[in-house]
Amino acid sequence: MENLIWHKSSRSNGSGGDCIECAEAPSVVFVRDSKDTAGPVLTFTRDTWSDFIESVKNGQYRPLR
Repeated sequence: MENLIWHKSSRSNGSGGDCIECAEAPSVVFVRDSKDTAGPVLTFTRDTWSDFIESVKNGQYRPLR
């Protein structure tokens, strides 16, 4: 995993707005906490990740308050 190129959301910043970073491999998407890059990494199939992103865009998930 050391050769992965991690991407952070353009909405992340250094003022407490950090969130997640994603990296892509041919068959999977890796997700980690941008504040703890040495911490655990979640792995999703590309289809599962795409379905999750579409669900978020469609409003199926709401932010925690």
